[in-house]
Amino acid sequence: MTAVSDELMQILRCPVAVHYKDKGDDPGRLRLVKDCWLVCDDSGCKYPIRDGIPVMLVDEGEKWKDTAEDNLPVPPPPD
Repeated sequence: MTAVSDELMQILRCPVAVHYKDKGDDPGRLRLVKDCWLVCDDSGCKYPIRDGIPVMLVDEGEKWKDTAEDNLPVPPPPD
């Protein structure tokens, strides 16, 4: 069982990239990384999943933007 259900992954979008007009018909799609991070390839934002809840705040996603996927901490640190 993954940290985020397939159904939720189908509807969740990056709150930054969802507004992009130059990224196709469905911008802001997310990928599950290390079973505890949601990564948006369109914006580069990385959102932690804490206690099974995706933290989809813009500030949180941008805070991890420059961190390489291999360097994302597991589990994500608390606030």
